Amino acid sequence: MSVFRLQPLPPPTVQRGRGLVLGGWLLAAAVSGAAQAQMLVEPPALRQPRLASAEPGTSELVPAADPLTGPRSRLQRDWIGRRRVDASTAILVMAGHADSQNIGGSGTAGEAVGRLGGAAMYPGISDELYWNMVIATSAVALGQQRGLDIRYYRPPFRTIVDGNEAGTNWSVGRDHAASGGYALEIHFDAYGTDGVGSGLIPPVHRPFSSIDESLAQEFGGYPMAFRDVLGGPKRGIGLLEIGKLEGRLEASLRDPLTRQQSVQAIAERIVRALEAGLGRLQGEPGAGDAPMNTSGNGTVNGAVNSGVNSGVGGGVGGAAANRTAR
Repeated sequence: MSVFRLQPLPPPTVQRGRGLVLGGWLLAAAVSGAAQAQMLVEPPALRQPRLASAEPGTSELVPAADPLTGPRSRLQRDWIGRRRVDASTAILVMAGHADSQNIGGSGTAGEAVGRLGGAAMYPGISDELYWNMVIATSAVALGQQRGLDIRYYRPPFRTIVDGNEAGTNWSVGRDHAASGGYALEIHFDAYGTDGVGSGLIPPVHRPFSSIDESLAQEFGGYPMAFRDVLGGPKRGIGLLEIGKLEGRLEASLRDPLTRQQSVQAIAERIVRALEAGLGRLQGEPGAGDAPMNTSGNGTVNGAVNSGVNSGVGGGVGGAAANRTAR
């Protein structure tokens, strides 16, 4: 089997025309005159903060959208992760759809390719898989630098029809979770109305843990039985939707000028949530006042500059589906 290395890519064909200032993360919202008038006459006791929603496990309102990753899942989270895990718990991180290319379940093409007709980030694989690999490997590199027992798994082939076959994300993740570790698969949600938003689809093989809780507080949470319980969660694998692969998020990843900063910001949030869930940070899991450690910038930037160290054999048959899950 030939192994290829993803090389740095030229500027994307599709230009979104939207700027992103990561240092300040400015987010402007236009409110029509009619909406302003309605807000003025609305009874104060009934008003709710805009772009906010309550999360289980916290009495505070959390933003319903992030300036970079976009809207969080608005589906009702019906679980709370209270089971504490050991600070030395081994964490396995995988890229979603890494073994299901060229078959159903290859991941979303993203808005730039699927809706706007742009070039794929890398030939033969879905754009979701490309970014899943970038984020997964970057988070693992940063986590290792911060002292976590964390590793990345890459399936031996890009197309494995039977998800239960040895070597798939499902089988390796299942075994890791059964042995007491935490298995996490990175995903990007579908663009447009097919997508829901960022959040953790929790593993359901045992009581929900403090890692589940911290990831949900950082990114949002999905119902425990989302889509009748997907294959990964059934096997003890948490699915972390980073955000819908569209708009500001996708543009910031595709733009070489903001790519490293965007990947670093996402990897930092993942690792910080894992640290909180493991009890390695002060305060409750997912606490927003935890200091941001930026010492891993070089590690994450290096992962993006040199490309993802992962084979990309196989291809996507026909047009990549937008809403696919395995």
